[in-house]
Amino acid sequence: MKYLLSFLFSLFSFFSFSQDIAILKYKGGGDWYSNPTALPNLIKFCNANINTKINSKPQMVETGSVDIFQFPFLHMTGHGNVFFNEVEVENLRNYLISGGFLHIDDNYGMQPYVIKEIKKIFPNEELVELPATHAIFNIAYKFPKGLPKIHEHDGKRPQALGIFYEDRLVLLFTLESDLGDGWEDAEVHNDPKEVREKALKMGANIIKYAFEN
Repeated sequence: MKYLLSFLFSLFSFFSFSQDIAILKYKGGGDWYSNPTALPNLIKFCNANINTKINSKPQMVETGSVDIFQFPFLHMTGHGNVFFNEVEVENLRNYLISGGFLHIDDNYGMQPYVIKEIKKIFPNEELVELPATHAIFNIAYKFPKGLPKIHEHDGKRPQALGIFYEDRLVLLFTLESDLGDGWEDAEVHNDPKEVREKALKMGANIIKYAFEN
């Protein structure tokens, strides 16, 4: 195991200069493939506005695969159940503590499952709400009130919850916002231009923060 961990750390370091991002395919029945136009649109926005050079076609990686170490940023979404087995838990933890970043965007209904599975990965850490003063809300575009509200869902306020490891934000869980819906093609949800732009700007902040921290 020691040698495997060393190999994985080296593998991640080798790809640490990459700016590519990937969609995380997980088990449990949740539709991990939701919002198919979301990430391509966010990538296009980032490349045009915050000087990234991300591959225009995000790849899919499985939770238990060493392939996740090729990407400094993983995105995860869906509508329901999420399950990580022991191998996947260890793989995700190694990825996150060695420099990776995971953004989980609740497309609706993920919250109870995600919280339970995050606890497997970081049993001694708690999800904490990020204040509006956190760098992730200010790094490229200013969000003085914190995470923007994109879709109604249950009408609750949007929340950005994070897990920190050695003072570095390694996991971001956004809920009651649904950024991914705001990233999708305009005709998918018929969101006004200003709402989509707000979602894309917040997504760009998350990408920039993940790449630079």
